Amino acid sequence: MKEALNLAESYFEQRRAGVLLHPTSLPSVYGSGDMGHDAYRFVEFLQECGFSVWQMLPLGPTHEDGSPYQSLSVHAGNPLLISIDWLIDKGWLNLQKISVAPGSNEFRRQCLLSAFEVFNKEATTEWKKRQADFCLQEEYWLTDYALFMAIKHEQYGKPWMQWPKALKFRDKRSINLASKTLAPDIARIKFEQFVFFTQWHEIRDYAQQRGVLMFGDIPIFVAHDSADVWASRNNFMLDESGEPIFVAGVPPDAFSDTGQRWGNPLYDWAAMQADGYAWWQTRFRTQLELFDLIRIDHFRGFEACWQIPAQEPTAMHGAWVKVPGRELLETVRRNFPDLALIAEDLGVITAEVNALRRDFALPGMKILQFAFGGGADNPYLPHNHELLSVVYTGTHDNNTTLGWIKALPDNVRQHINEYENCRGMDDLQILRQMIVMALSSVARLAILPMQDVLELDAQHRMNIPGTTVGNWLWRFDWAMLQPAMRHRMQQLLKLYGRTA
Repeated sequence: MKEALNLAESYFEQRRAGVLLHPTSLPSVYGSGDMGHDAYRFVEFLQECGFSVWQMLPLGPTHEDGSPYQSLSVHAGNPLLISIDWLIDKGWLNLQKISVAPGSNEFRRQCLLSAFEVFNKEATTEWKKRQADFCLQEEYWLTDYALFMAIKHEQYGKPWMQWPKALKFRDKRSINLASKTLAPDIARIKFEQFVFFTQWHEIRDYAQQRGVLMFGDIPIFVAHDSADVWASRNNFMLDESGEPIFVAGVPPDAFSDTGQRWGNPLYDWAAMQADGYAWWQTRFRTQLELFDLIRIDHFRGFEACWQIPAQEPTAMHGAWVKVPGRELLETVRRNFPDLALIAEDLGVITAEVNALRRDFALPGMKILQFAFGGGADNPYLPHNHELLSVVYTGTHDNNTTLGWIKALPDNVRQHINEYENCRGMDDLQILRQMIVMALSSVARLAILPMQDVLELDAQHRMNIPGTTVGNWLWRFDWAMLQPAMRHRMQQLLKLYGRTA
């Protein structure tokens, strides 16, 4: 399938290195990180060291648990990432009028509401035209999303499955009435998306000028309580009441005796085939506005999905069901030739999944924390890496590499000692050797989580899979980034030919 080469191959013609950091983890005087001044400073840090890729997690609006992988929309940006300083600089926000102290989501929501009110009264004709143009360009998803969020707010945050029947099932008369009565909220939500995308395009342009590519992430499945499922139910396997017939997950494996029951509704692939995968095409269209490279989370779901009957409490009783992923990839590649995809191919991967990835020339992932404690044929060991792949010390779902090292069982530590000649090294030295291992790999792209660049332990972990409390909250401070760390990164990237 040489005619369908992945654009990512052009990015992989040279050796590169990048850093994994979600924008919420940036420093901020307003609480969690955002697209403010520190985001630009982070781009400058990447350029200074020679990194040419900034990888992050999905940017969509989250539920209360903050997980970027269970978003309220596959298209919208998270309004909590909007830069407060940018709004102040535009003259749309006066912090003295905000009654809540900085540091909470409520503070940010009040700032956005205040900025929206000032924008309506005082914005120039040029700015209002820019917003109108944005709403017209993004109408294919924005109208449904804004209405969904406005109704959700009116319904005290309840999931759409618990809304009054007429709204739940999108009765035309009720939807028209809601669109009119909730017009102020709908306008505010559209304003927030306009600001988000405007700010994002500015920072993406800034990164591009400095040779830094933006690397995003698409979860293959979507949250049941989302604008996407509510507005296009025909694309999902739901019963007459709107509940999933089957849900997504993975079967029991070495990490879990009962498997993982994610609970996302599965796609009705026959319905998607019937309209030429229109839903997926619009999804990729939006992501191309945001990113240069895009990771497909759980890529193996494009070959077959683990289909769990919704009434099952665990993932133990399910079945692998084939899906038309090849046809989908052919369609989106044909219509979006600039789409540069990378496959998250972790876990138990079959020959069919590998064939699908290779036929579309999609780079896969190599995680060094998965490399040790087994045999020489482990695909994550550096001597088994491939050119067209991305090597990581660890990902957002792993412990920090220093935390991982400190908790190593004896047999894994012994394997690392023998493989990398680490005998006599302390834990920090072994971490540095793991970073060297990643940067020296033949894989054309090496990604280091910011926690590993900063040499941080398990207290700074981003996420613990299978838990719902205390995740996605980590932030760094510039004081953590010592001059010696910058210098070490500069030297290593030069030494291993990864300087942009």
